[in-house]
Amino acid sequence: MKAVIITGLSGSGKSGVVKTLEDIGYYCVDNLPVALVRTFVELSETHGGEIQKLAMVVDARDQRHINQLPKTIQELSAEGHIFELVFLTASDAVLSRRFKETRRRHPISPDGSVKQGIKKERAILEPLVELANEVWDTSDFSPSDLRKHVFKAFSKERKAQNLSVQVLSFGFKYGLPANADVVFDVRFLTNPFFKEKLKHKRGTDKPVQKFVLEQEDSNGFLSHMGDMLSFLLPRYDREGKSYLVIAIGCTGGKHRSVVMAQEVFSIVKEKGYVVTLNHRDIERE
Repeated sequence: MKAVIITGLSGSGKSGVVKTLEDIGYYCVDNLPVALVRTFVELSETHGGEIQKLAMVVDARDQRHINQLPKTIQELSAEGHIFELVFLTASDAVLSRRFKETRRRHPISPDGSVKQGIKKERAILEPLVELANEVWDTSDFSPSDLRKHVFKAFSKERKAQNLSVQVLSFGFKYGLPANADVVFDVRFLTNPFFKEKLKHKRGTDKPVQKFVLEQEDSNGFLSHMGDMLSFLLPRYDREGKSYLVIAIGCTGGKHRSVVMAQEVFSIVKEKGYVVTLNHRDIERE
């Protein structure tokens, strides 16, 4: 099992690192007391082999015991545990600005100034800088830059894309999906509902699929959709988006949107992305 300890200054981006590590497949815990590091590692290794990659944030919020972290790491390493320590930092000006933007108190100086908290925290964490395998200065990092940096450092097995996609069919009469990122309306297609033989079938049935896909506008829509997805998906991925919901709607969510969602699902899958398909309203009466 690979274990990563994330430490560093408050406001330097530790939470963003943890979120990205979770997307890569790490089991993560934030604000872990030093006294529980050994217990957590040992429990994780005896968890039936389910946890292969572990990440912990251990920092100056545990003021009384953070000075014991080097000894804990040394002892666990001597027992054969593999650790990587990453220290995050940033300039005082950047840290002060980030605290001001979020309106948070500094955890090391909750009743004092942020400037005092930063100074005190640097002194507390100074021994860990020398111990760290890597020191990241995030002063010039945007959240997207930090995410890319984490992927580059920790995901050597990473696939070409980080983005996961869900294709969702729905009926406008039941409302827009709350989690949709991109919505397409296919009510321009001729509705199978008005064909007596197709009315009570669904978009998962071959007769309905044949009726919808034989329409000239269906082919045009899918052709343009393929081009659009070729343009959009790499850019969403590049900007660090980990999950995208593409919603395709018709009136009732049983016929046209179901057929077209299935086709879009195939297009996305062919492009190499992890993709799932869901028909929200297909079972509604």
